[in-house]
Amino acid sequence: MKNESKTLYIPLYGKALVSKKGIILSDKKAEEIWEKEGFSLGGKSKSKWLAYFMGMRAAVIDKWLSEKLSESPKSTVFHIGCGLDSRIERVNAPFEKWYDIDLPDVMEVRRLYFSESEKYKMLGASAAESAWLSEIPQSEKAIVVLEGISMYLSEKAIKNLFDAVSKKFPEAEIIMDAYTSLAVKASKYKNPIKDVGAGASFGIDEPRIFEIGNLCFAGEVLMTPEEKISELSGFEKTFFKKMFAGSFAKKLYKIYTYKK
Repeated sequence: MKNESKTLYIPLYGKALVSKKGIILSDKKAEEIWEKEGFSLGGKSKSKWLAYFMGMRAAVIDKWLSEKLSESPKSTVFHIGCGLDSRIERVNAPFEKWYDIDLPDVMEVRRLYFSESEKYKMLGASAAESAWLSEIPQSEKAIVVLEGISMYLSEKAIKNLFDAVSKKFPEAEIIMDAYTSLAVKASKYKNPIKDVGAGASFGIDEPRIFEIGNLCFAGEVLMTPEEKISELSGFEKTFFKKMFAGSFAKKLYKIYTYKK
């Protein structure tokens, strides 16, 4: 598995840990996969603080997606860079089709834990390319989730993906978490993904650069909502709020949404 692919074990561990603790996110599938995979993490990548952050990010995106599907149940969902994430099982909302997409080597592992159905498919493809989209049947609306992947892509690759989605579907909504350029600079010295040999390459300071045609920037979603922080207690709550949800942290990491 390539180094960029190995980064999937960091959020997997985070979701498994918070789920086992009974806080932030319920994800029994992550607990099961983490137990069986036995991937060796160390250093910052196995920090409980990062685990809490990863759990919150997943919970926030789950909530956003659930709301969008409740509004548009005939949507096709694309979870690009899905890794071993079990969002397909966590989100309890109607949809027309759901495609989990990641590199072929990742999907080989994923197929050990997930099974396809008429409405759910797994595709081995690169997020840096969008040719696979031509094989997808048309639907009224696409809802695209890009979690933990934009920092490994180029500006051109993201623009091409957004353009392809915009051209294919009459309606579309996209949610994407991203490093800022400040975070990319900082990651050269201190970043848990370095523990698995990967490195971030792209930060986004101006989300409107990805507006294309009628696909426009719709706003930001808060990464660390108070209701999730409140599930921590004592020192953990105070420390997390200061270090991961304070003004400086918000300059490093964003969640952007787009809509057509």
